[in-house]
Amino acid sequence: MNRIARTCLVGVAVSLLLTIAGPLRQVAAGNDYERGQGPIRRVLLISIDGMHALDFANCVNGGFCPHLTALGRNGVSYTRTSASKPSDSFPGLMALVAGGTPRTVGAFYDVAYDRVLAPPQKTTGNGVAGGTCVPGVANGTTTEYEEGIDIDQTKVNGGGPYSLTDGGIKSIDPARLPRDPFHNCLPVYPWNFVRTNTIYGVIHAAGGYTAWSDKHAAYAAVSGPSTNAGNVDDYYSPDINSQVIPLPGVITATGLACDPVLDPSQTGSWTDSFLNVQCYDTLKVDAILNEIDGKTHDGAHRAPVPTLFGMNFQAVSVGQKLIEGGVKGGYTDAAGTPTGAMRNAIQFVDAGIGQMVNELEKQHLLDSTLIIITAKHGQSPIDTNRFFPIPGKPNNGTSPADVLVGANPNLLPFSESPLNPDGIGPTQDDISLLWLADSKDTLTAVGVLEKNAAAAGVGQIFYGPSLETMFNAPGVPPHGDPRTPDIIVQPDVGVVYTGSSKKQAEHGGFAQDDTNVMLLVSNPSCEPGIVTSFVETTQVAPTILEALGLDPGSLDAVRIEGTPVLPGLIFR
Repeated sequence: MNRIARTCLVGVAVSLLLTIAGPLRQVAAGNDYERGQGPIRRVLLISIDGMHALDFANCVNGGFCPHLTALGRNGVSYTRTSASKPSDSFPGLMALVAGGTPRTVGAFYDVAYDRVLAPPQKTTGNGVAGGTCVPGVANGTTTEYEEGIDIDQTKVNGGGPYSLTDGGIKSIDPARLPRDPFHNCLPVYPWNFVRTNTIYGVIHAAGGYTAWSDKHAAYAAVSGPSTNAGNVDDYYSPDINSQVIPLPGVITATGLACDPVLDPSQTGSWTDSFLNVQCYDTLKVDAILNEIDGKTHDGAHRAPVPTLFGMNFQAVSVGQKLIEGGVKGGYTDAAGTPTGAMRNAIQFVDAGIGQMVNELEKQHLLDSTLIIITAKHGQSPIDTNRFFPIPGKPNNGTSPADVLVGANPNLLPFSESPLNPDGIGPTQDDISLLWLADSKDTLTAVGVLEKNAAAAGVGQIFYGPSLETMFNAPGVPPHGDPRTPDIIVQPDVGVVYTGSSKKQAEHGGFAQDDTNVMLLVSNPSCEPGIVTSFVETTQVAPTILEALGLDPGSLDAVRIEGTPVLPGLIFR
């Protein structure tokens, strides 16, 4: 694990971010590293959920993210990075740690459908109905891997045996997990729902100590197949959708005390407030600082500084989507000029990252740490003038799922149907994933959607061969993939299938604003530069292994899909 980068050189770039001064060395961008002995001993991976490449460029050029700018002076920025498709958090996270797409990894959305698995024993907190598991046959059920599988999703700790602000895999209620009819109807934990191994499995097997912090207990899926998410030595997951509580002793990187609650008008969820979500994110920032200091995430015990660790920020994602009390986040124009609330969110995240960098330097670890900053997903639309909610306002239209059941109530499984009054509902944000009750009805369903394309805001319909260029053919094994949707509807830019008056953007779709995310690879030994060739977030995983001197080909998805390491980096 000691073979790592000595110098980071980058290839061809059109221009340098204005505030990152210095000439750019002109080196052809290749796909392979020059491997050798070097100083990198660990990787800090950070996802700023929602952070576009445009956001990074604007904050650097605008001078309001000094810490990200400083990292850019010793880093390589990729301007044409694509997140996963669909661009939901679950496949977005798995792209980063598994190096593959839903075709291989099997994670399409945090709420999706599987034609083989059986319903949970008990209805989830978000409404996936409990039911019967019939052994030995394909059952079919909506699958949920978010807060609804918690013991108590109203609590920050998910109802697990933790302190009020802690959280982890013990918060998962196994009775709320889908079950496998071909394995004694046992519950399928998130890390075993994933079909491939991850960088956590590879690094842990090589003797590395690992940690991760995220927004749900379910995202311990980063472990990959294992017993009790055992590839992650220190997992921390205060739940983002829990009720807001005071956080004694917690102070944000921008100096805000989180006791009492910063925004007492919004206590239903941390995502309902521009300010409260910053207190939530600070819990995870503090966990990273403890880990840098050689402690467990809660600071209670000594532990090795992780070989691989990191977290996701939620403040930017909330800053993009939220309308709070008439105050809009997001942007003022199509050029991505942030509103005051959005700019404040970026400044908060920048300050939190600054705390991590300062702590690494204080502990004399900065030179030996590769810092990778990216995003699980973007957010669409950047131009809020294009926002068009369906159903939203009267006469705006009807979502694809509603169109289908309006034509024939039996086209969708009941657990995916909007006609199910107690269900979690269909998988629709600024995309619509449609699993049919019978895949033989695909052409019929497509015909209904085509006739109602204007009302459903349809931009493009993927099915049959157009779908199979991206994913495995839908169906039941051995003839198809039980997780692939029969139909995917990508709506017109700006269309979001929501009735909420509190949001003005969403993610999940294939649009540019959904998928074009920031990606920065930084270390003090790196020369600055920009790569403008197209890359994907799936390339982060093999790049991390390569930087640590491990074989990227040890990742299942890398071998299957041929995922390359990031171009333009030369490790000496």
